[in-house]
Amino acid sequence: MNNRNLLPLAIALLMFPQIAQTLYSPALGDIGRVFKVSPEAAAQTLSVYFLAFAVGVVVWGRLCDRIGRRPVMLVGLAIYAVATVIALRVSSFNGLLLAQGLAAFGAAVGSVVTQTLLRDRFKGAELAQVFSLVGIALAASPAIGLFSGASLVEAFGYRGVLIALVLIAATLWLWSCYALPETRPQQTPHVCVWETLARMLRDVGIWRSALWIAAFNVALFSYYSLGPFIFQRLNLDATWFGYSGVILALGSGFGAWANRRLLQAGFAAMQLIRLAAVTGLLGGIGVWWLQDSGAFVLPMLLIVLAFGMAIPNILGMALVNYSDRLGTAGALLGLIYYLLIGAGMMLAGWSQALGETLIACSAVALLLTIRATKAIV
Repeated sequence: MNNRNLLPLAIALLMFPQIAQTLYSPALGDIGRVFKVSPEAAAQTLSVYFLAFAVGVVVWGRLCDRIGRRPVMLVGLAIYAVATVIALRVSSFNGLLLAQGLAAFGAAVGSVVTQTLLRDRFKGAELAQVFSLVGIALAASPAIGLFSGASLVEAFGYRGVLIALVLIAATLWLWSCYALPETRPQQTPHVCVWETLARMLRDVGIWRSALWIAAFNVALFSYYSLGPFIFQRLNLDATWFGYSGVILALGSGFGAWANRRLLQAGFAAMQLIRLAAVTGLLGGIGVWWLQDSGAFVLPMLLIVLAFGMAIPNILGMALVNYSDRLGTAGALLGLIYYLLIGAGMMLAGWSQALGETLIACSAVALLLTIRATKAIV
């Protein structure tokens, strides 16, 4: 399979974890009602998702270096589908959390293995361009997830969302079975995971990349976690939460598109990350200012624009010094930043303070760009 034919499948696989998260978000209110738990408890399902996702990233990343990209992808998608079927049958909130954790473990394969596959096929500036194209496609994920999720919850409750997720996973499994190539190099050196981990933990650039990724992701996904309850507090119908995803997708898509055009114009990745951090900080202040009105969705456009601009650049340069161990290094990087995301989402869920969360995340991202510039100089 040539690179052009590979991209649609790779993009679909990368979109899958994000669609799974955002499709689930509109169901949080219904989950709280059915299982009789508080908004804070219901919001923790996304925290569990990210923490289990972090474990999956390590396992699948390591295995894709050992036995190949293709078989690992097929196994991970199968685990996700089985776990989601289990979630349909549980009768307790703790059972739902366990099933959600197992599903997240399986879904992680779509992130780490697909990124490794793209790094196998593309290098340098071409890889950054590919990740920018991926970013544009990923911008559609919130719109698809939130709008579809809200519609399914309105018609069938949270179970409708779970059934849709099973069907998506099965479709991707069949597509991958038919079209996913094996891209693992024939001569793959034996890589010690502990030696790689020790090297990465000493690498300031890795920590910077992980904190950047965590900051922009927590800012984005805190809306999906806290948004349903803000809409409830403002007496707005859950369907409007789904519609908001369409608006936010436009912002994220514009950010990814602008990033691609600015890269082509010769702007450096660090400049674009700094611009994204400033944009996110302005958006966070706007959300905090308008948090008692439905108009808070408008400054959220700046948050998703920042996400679409920053993430492709961070991912494109994060592992340039680990080309001999991309699967293992990608898995360990994912472990670090998904643990950070899970912790951040847990704090956001406990606080139920969206504006303050966005300001804190953007301020951290901006501070990191300043320190990175000083380090380079």
